[in-house]
Amino acid sequence: MKNEKAIFGAGCFWHVEESFRKLKGVKKTCVGFMGGNVKNPSYKQICNRTTGHIEVCQVEFDSKQITYEKLLDVFWEIHDPTQENRQGFDIGSQYSSTIFYFNEKQKKSAEDSLKNEQKKLGQKIATKILKTKEFYKAEEYHQKYLMKTGKKVS
Repeated sequence: MKNEKAIFGAGCFWHVEESFRKLKGVKKTCVGFMGGNVKNPSYKQICNRTTGHIEVCQVEFDSKQITYEKLLDVFWEIHDPTQENRQGFDIGSQYSSTIFYFNEKQKKSAEDSLKNEQKKLGQKIATKILKTKEFYKAEEYHQKYLMKTGKKVS
């Protein structure tokens, strides 16, 4: 069976990738940008907040080993979905809490999980659920950055 993909924006993509990379059933991760209006943006352009892109992690997974719903659970655990256009000290639209879906099944699962999280938190959730757009891979030094540098996920 072919692996499936999921794409999440939950703040700095280094942290997001490191959180998903270690999960059993996740076969590959790749950080990049999605949702904006500039082709092949650079990290520098993203940081200038002129492209409309969000820092994201693309997760390739074996759905027989880990479900999309479990990935959604991890997504909610690794960031504060009530913060709009920021995560902690990282401020800007590129840090938006966003679930990008590939198909209607993922969209429904994402919407259901958002409703559950809303009930659990009892606060307004800023997370957007959007159809996938073109994924642009970030520069190589960003890939598995925390693993390569030995820095800890906060």
